[in-house]
Amino acid sequence: MHNTNSHIQSFGQNPTAIRDTNHYTQEYITSFVEKWDELIDWEKRWESEGEFFIEQLRSYGVERVLDVATGTGFHSVRLLSAGFDVVSADGSPEMLAKAFQNAYERGFVLRTVQADWRWLNRTVHEQFDAVICLGNSFTHLFAEHDRRKALAEYYATLNHDGILILDQRNYDAILDEGFSSKHKYYYCGDQVVAEPEYIDNGLARFQYQFPDGAKYHLNMYPLRKQYTRNLMHEVGFQQIETYGDFQETFKANEPDFLVHVAEKTYQQDDQTEAVA
Repeated sequence: MHNTNSHIQSFGQNPTAIRDTNHYTQEYITSFVEKWDELIDWEKRWESEGEFFIEQLRSYGVERVLDVATGTGFHSVRLLSAGFDVVSADGSPEMLAKAFQNAYERGFVLRTVQADWRWLNRTVHEQFDAVICLGNSFTHLFAEHDRRKALAEYYATLNHDGILILDQRNYDAILDEGFSSKHKYYYCGDQVVAEPEYIDNGLARFQYQFPDGAKYHLNMYPLRKQYTRNLMHEVGFQQIETYGDFQETFKANEPDFLVHVAEKTYQQDDQTEAVA
């Protein structure tokens, strides 16, 4: 299931008008996917994020993880190497093929599944202790009902005491103060430039420029931190902790990335009267 043209991204005559959840499969074309690991730089990213995700998962007693935004496999491989039982999902067949190859080269065999988050439970029929949605991937959803549906699908896939870990760029800082990449925790490749070409309240269009002169774009929705947290609460997650560049305490517009850790565990309100 490969795109008919694997070397040209299609955004039409007016790229900033493309605000469609379904468009991302046309953005992750083969040639872009092949370069994606230059952007991440696995070794440097491994070092920069340290044990953050592994420690979070272990602190909740997690064993089984569903990586819903596998990409080229960085976190799936990281968690497999740390002893977790991982299933790797992605909406892009190009990404999954690359992830499988990356894992195989490092001595792991990925259990992959191609899935649209909005109908995740059509293709994933297992329960997990944790769902992870990393790499700013959730911002590919442009419609609010798509975001709600995806979060509800994640929630349903989790065991009763499971957790969701979801990250995003700090779009509040970009929208309110303009773009500044002070840190390189996520995209650690030194030779690749990733920066917004256009931004408004409904679109963040990023350009990725590689050393060989190749340029690619991604159109994403600029999620504000509190908006994302509110959506999580509304689909049922009660306790949500947000970290800025892996730190628990941070100034609002300082971090490049935010990580939300949401607990499914249902806590009865103390005000609720016991049923007689």
